[in-house]
Amino acid sequence: MLKPICVRLPNWVGDACMTLPALQLLRAAGHRYVLVGKPWARDLLAGLEPAHFIALQGSLSENRRELRQQLQQLASRAPIAPPGRWRGVTFPDSFSSALLFRLAGVQAAGFRDDGRSLLLRWPIQKPRRPLHVVESYFYLVRTALQRWGHNHDLPLAPAPSLDLPLLPAHEQAAQSVRRQAGLDEKRFVLISPTATGLHQGRIKTWSHYDELATSLKAEGWPVVMCPPPQEIDVAKAAAPHAQVLPSLPLGAYAALARQSALVICNDSGSSHVAAAAGAPLLTLFGVTNPERTRPWSPTASCLGREGQWPSLEEVLSAARQQLHEPAAH
Repeated sequence: MLKPICVRLPNWVGDACMTLPALQLLRAAGHRYVLVGKPWARDLLAGLEPAHFIALQGSLSENRRELRQQLQQLASRAPIAPPGRWRGVTFPDSFSSALLFRLAGVQAAGFRDDGRSLLLRWPIQKPRRPLHVVESYFYLVRTALQRWGHNHDLPLAPAPSLDLPLLPAHEQAAQSVRRQAGLDEKRFVLISPTATGLHQGRIKTWSHYDELATSLKAEGWPVVMCPPPQEIDVAKAAAPHAQVLPSLPLGAYAALARQSALVICNDSGSSHVAAAAGAPLLTLFGVTNPERTRPWSPTASCLGREGQWPSLEEVLSAARQQLHEPAAH
């Protein structure tokens, strides 16, 4: 096993999920990785068994100090990381992510963007044709590996699924919540009627979740949602007839999605977590481009397109079709 690579994760949940094939490529090339990112990513990616996880939750100077200190400690613990300069990959395109690695002594590969090429040891030109985010991250890591001398047996494209590994503790936490909600032996529909922020000034949430929940409940399907604490009130307002489950860390939420009969959500972090878990999934689009951010999963389907949300009737029809297909798990 070669020296671990320091990986700066994206700041958004969905984007972090879409790095999975790129991280798997690093592992296939013989590298473990030190993951650097927001605190929520620790639980989500715990099943990857990284060499270490470093949480970013302060200012740039505080994060630089924490990163340098933890990397120095790791470098002293052979064979995890022999002393020497660290190599890294920064998935975010931001100037600040490249600056953080530079200040912490990490020689990084990353896309040329935001005037940051001078901060990167291996600046990489973005592909000329637009790619799905999964493909873009995979291209970044594949090109970095080639720059580092890995010139053989590198796959040309990512696998068709994200394959997020979950821990037994994740599955147990999801089962516990189901049991408390009276869903232990029932197939259920998991909805996620929220989406953080705006996209080019437009709301990223479909507006008919309550009608959807009411219709599916009338057909005998328990409809539940499991929003994070800061989104509970918004979720209740969007779908007051859905059952609210206690909030879960992201790894346990992924397990809950995998255990569901169907997940229905906006193009959001929930969509990509469910896709990463291999859950049966219906993702609704209205303001974003499915070609760039569709769920990367053979068990997912999409409705709508940029500029046009699907109707309630279209979503109900697609949901019924998926719910009556033979269960895959």
